[in-house]
Amino acid sequence: MGSHGALETVPRVSAYEADKEAAREVQNSLVPSGNLIGAGVEVAYRFSPFAEVGGDFADFFLLPNGLVGLYLGDVVGKGLAAAMYAALVMGTLRGINKTGEDTPAVLALLNERLLVRPITGRYCATIYALFDPITRELTFSNAGLPHPVLVSKGRYSRLGEGGIPSAVFPRTSYDKYTVQLEPGDSVLFATDGLHELRNHRDEDFGWDRLGELLIECARKTADESLDHLFNGAKSFSNASGPHDDITAVALRVPIEPEGVGNSPSRRVPGK
Repeated sequence: MGSHGALETVPRVSAYEADKEAAREVQNSLVPSGNLIGAGVEVAYRFSPFAEVGGDFADFFLLPNGLVGLYLGDVVGKGLAAAMYAALVMGTLRGINKTGEDTPAVLALLNERLLVRPITGRYCATIYALFDPITRELTFSNAGLPHPVLVSKGRYSRLGEGGIPSAVFPRTSYDKYTVQLEPGDSVLFATDGLHELRNHRDEDFGWDRLGELLIECARKTADESLDHLFNGAKSFSNASGPHDDITAVALRVPIEPEGVGNSPSRRVPGK
């Protein structure tokens, strides 16, 4: 039969593949589009999902007053439902973080807004932080995530305390923690998927191993530090693989500020 009589077969995308693509788009909306690098500050991130889509989220941005805002969180559960709730939390945070500079107030307002229309069984652990590249002062409040880790002068320490996760109890208040950073210092914010990573011997990755890897990054950029950390985590877990989403954000004060006189700007990781 001639070509005019032939029926062309048009490839069809299965419903499963369409759902996977939609899930990837949702997941991509939950993490930054690139790193933030400027005078007096470097911020980088890494995200390692457990499945096609999960409930971790993170973002960082330059506020009009020159401060760098940063938040990350971990929604209870996995899959598309968790990702959708994470998107709700992020949208709520984006509407709050420009209303003021008080980190406890931001988390308290997030908690109240999420409880206006509560979703059964859904809540999230969240950190909100602000960094001043001029004074090098970091302030943050924590609603249930693992302690941030400070690396300074060849030692590591855990910062602050935990706190009640967002969307659990009404009228929850949060503490503010303030840390004075120095050139060469770095702070790691991470969800518990990193700390609770296990190997084939059923050992936890743990705080000490995490701290030791970060201490080895004294001369590395924020981006290089996360590469080193995630390579170490992968080597530790080996064939076991992650059992949860892993999200990490590294904030570093350069020893010699990069781009003096320039405002912080976005860069795609690895560029």
